[in-house]
Amino acid sequence: MKKRNFIPLLAAALLLTGCGTNSSSGSQSVSYSRDIFAMDTYMSIRSYGGSESALDAAEKRIHDLEAELSVTVPESDISRINSGSGKPVEVSSDTLTIVKKAIETGALTDGALDITAYPLVKEWGFTTGNYNIPSAERISELLPCVDYRKISISGSTVALSADQQIDLGALAKGYTGDEVIAALRENGADAAVISLGGNVQTFGHKPDGSPWKVAVRDPFSPEKDMCTVEIGEKAVITSGNYERCFTGEDGKSYWHIIDPADGFPADNGIVSATIIGDRGIDCDALSTAMFVKGLDGAAGLWRADRTYDMILITDDARILYTEGLEGTFTNMSDMPAEVIRVD
Repeated sequence: MKKRNFIPLLAAALLLTGCGTNSSSGSQSVSYSRDIFAMDTYMSIRSYGGSESALDAAEKRIHDLEAELSVTVPESDISRINSGSGKPVEVSSDTLTIVKKAIETGALTDGALDITAYPLVKEWGFTTGNYNIPSAERISELLPCVDYRKISISGSTVALSADQQIDLGALAKGYTGDEVIAALRENGADAAVISLGGNVQTFGHKPDGSPWKVAVRDPFSPEKDMCTVEIGEKAVITSGNYERCFTGEDGKSYWHIIDPADGFPADNGIVSATIIGDRGIDCDALSTAMFVKGLDGAAGLWRADRTYDMILITDDARILYTEGLEGTFTNMSDMPAEVIRVD
């Protein structure tokens, strides 16, 4: 599945952002690109100006973060926290930043994002690919372990309750996008567009001075683009029910975004949630939370904040996007689109 998804992702990044060597004068006339496999996904980076060394720095940062944050790497911070039997574990500043953001987002969204739901995600088989529909009894056994409020941070240490485990998958790629952008800037790049498994993030300007144009996939036909948005320096991050899913023996589809309230894949009327904002870590966390919250809950959270924009796709095939995207949103699908407004 990964190889099938990689081609349209990379093609969209190249086509819609106008990548390639530009004929205008100046440092941005030179571009550099690289494809990377890390964090269990395909990634692509294209930078303008600077040199190949900026990509070297960005790639190193990606692999360093994977070693710190991956729940499947035995010596990672997350693995050590999960095997810590409730004792405080010394972690990197990266891990500390992400865990703090996870707790903050959990509180903001009334627990719609909860990184302690990892035992449930694992029970469903989404971490191994050995998919399984857990019994109601098994889910009832695991639900008491799910509570982000039990995570304890002291100095540079993180501790869980003895029966808890965490996974930072809902935030790690967003944070990595922020760090890749920082590495490219620090190493001389003038502009860049990156796609980390579909998480798109940009900085600087396209060589021709026009806005970046980013496509969002159609959750009903993931091989196709559903819409585009024109952005400046932003992150565009989507959570959808098509990303990691399986069909059970009962004929129903199940996906990896678990509702911490009941232990089942979130089924609140949303099949895709895209957040567009200044920081990848915020957009990544919110895209998962909005998917879990459903239309009314997501719209309510946005109206209370409005520091980001949002595109929601409902299970009855409607597109709803926030008013900040008016003039930059282009519908490429047959679905009706309407604007979510403050009033």
